[in-house]
Amino acid sequence: MRDPRQSVTEAELSVLEFLWSAGPSTKRAIADALYPAQQDSDVATVQKLLQRLEAKGHITRNRESMAHVFSAAAGKNEFVGRQLEAVADKLSGGSLAPLVMHLIEGRRLTKRERNKLRALLDEEA
Repeated sequence: MRDPRQSVTEAELSVLEFLWSAGPSTKRAIADALYPAQQDSDVATVQKLLQRLEAKGHITRNRESMAHVFSAAAGKNEFVGRQLEAVADKLSGGSLAPLVMHLIEGRRLTKRERNKLRALLDEEA
């Protein structure tokens, strides 16, 4: 995997979301899911998205069969964590605290979310 923290576009994220939910899939299956009314250009778009995601290290390609099978290189939670770390590195010198504080202050947490956060903080202490 190259740099697993490289950002992704909305369209690339759609492909990853599909792979996380459906599992390993062919280009055709991905195109069918993302573009139900599918035109020729839609398949080409999916091909380009897959190439970009593979170059960024976010997906892997199994070439053993005629129709290549694509898989997410990391699970969704791992991907999200890496992206958040990249944001923290970029915006706050690697510290997650300002990012977490901003997110908490920016929206009201549910009781369950607060309890989970407390438990995580208590684990670290």
